Amino acid sequence: MKKIKIYCDGACSGNPGPGGWAAILIYNEHIKEISGFEEKTTNNRMELLSAINALTILKFPCEIELYSDSDYLIKAFNDNWISSWQKNNWTNSKKEPVKNKELWEKLITFNNIHKIVWIKVKGHSNNEYNNRCDELATLKIKKGA
Repeated sequence: MKKIKIYCDGACSGNPGPGGWAAILIYNEHIKEISGFEEKTTNNRMELLSAINALTILKFPCEIELYSDSDYLIKAFNDNWISSWQKNNWTNSKKEPVKNKELWEKLITFNNIHKIVWIKVKGHSNNEYNNRCDELATLKIKKGA
């Protein structure tokens, strides 16, 4: 299996508001940057879309270290929130419907295809790739496309 590192981040100006997402995929010496924009969205959706769009690029099952500063994304997998949501018919601990269900379902599919280690990084810190993702996502918001 190929070993890939993915760094991803999402940003939103207002919540909801215009949003951007970005990801960096690293395979050996190859580095690929991707980013996108949504006109009216939330920060959490952008965090999830950054991971989804990065994982969509992969053509074969891979071993992945996925880095994000989003507690929402990382804890959903590492703290088994997803399992609880599924057992509770996609309701959260407050008995409310889980937001972004369709995005979580895509991430679950990718998690079943790939061997993903979900790693939390500190946002706006000294992580070169996380900072670059933040820069790319923010740039998408500023450009509006």
